Amino acid sequence: MRILVTGGGGFLGGAIVQQLLERGDEVTTLSRSMHANLQAIGVEQKLGDLGDSSAVRRAVEGCAQVIHVASKVGAWGPSEAFEATNVVGTDNVLAACLRAGVESLVYTSSPSVICSGADIEGGDESLPYPADYEADYPRTKAIAERAVLAADAPGFRTVALRPHIVWGPRDTSLVARVVARARAGKLRRFSGPEKLIDVCYVDDAARAHLLAGACLSGGGEDANRVGGKAYFITSGVPVETWTMIDRIVEAAGLPKIEKTISPRMARLAGGVLESLYRAVGREREPMMTRWVAQELATAHWFDITAARRDLGYEPRVSLDEGMKRLRVWLATAEI
Repeated sequence: MRILVTGGGGFLGGAIVQQLLERGDEVTTLSRSMHANLQAIGVEQKLGDLGDSSAVRRAVEGCAQVIHVASKVGAWGPSEAFEATNVVGTDNVLAACLRAGVESLVYTSSPSVICSGADIEGGDESLPYPADYEADYPRTKAIAERAVLAADAPGFRTVALRPHIVWGPRDTSLVARVVARARAGKLRRFSGPEKLIDVCYVDDAARAHLLAGACLSGGGEDANRVGGKAYFITSGVPVETWTMIDRIVEAAGLPKIEKTISPRMARLAGGVLESLYRAVGREREPMMTRWVAQELATAHWFDITAARRDLGYEPRVSLDEGMKRLRVWLATAEI
């Protein structure tokens, strides 16, 4: 099957591309720049911005399925940038799919679309979208997810996946940020009771996308069961927030983080930094924001019964095995 992966040069997108090729699919990617790793394995790369509807249409033409991974991720930045990529970009992908007669779309969403700031312990897909969001990333991802699910119809089936904290070798987001800040002595652990969170190794997250796409392909009972729904994707085993961070730091060969800050002070610092950055017009993300403080201070782990039942998803890479792989990569990575 010919499949387009938006953001195929990224961390999760690249893992999806690799698994599609191993399955025997013909893969095309859409990104804003060329990626040497994709060129090396012979992937056709289309260049363009998600906000450019013409570029999106050209990339989608001739594809039977689209896996829409690309998005603007972050806790900070102009609202317009998140809107342009996550909302307008997704609308462009949906319109291009309908125009080209694409059979199905798998959308990479985020559990943050239903996070309200309170602890979530074993929550499932019945959780509602909150009325307000602390940051533009979850707000715009929620808008996009709703649009994707609403577009599901006979002839064009859609599904949204919510992988939580995707990590592993080649991660330039969570792992790179934790290691860089720990190395610079700028990382502080939160005081108070530990909170449980979900994580998802990148290969498991990628495989969930292939499973979802397979369910949608060709219609039938599987497509009817999965189409128009969202699914949490995790390792299935929650871990304490700072245990996860400690293990990443350890894998990088760095000393354990001992200095602490209270969640209340972290949130206060985030608010002050946000105000200061807005005042001086800085686009670079502050060291702390209110949303990041909220995420670090709350529990958020989810029930993946639905993904297991409907998609046939089962996590394969344990935390211990993932850390072994991460340690090997970090030994030579330049981050």
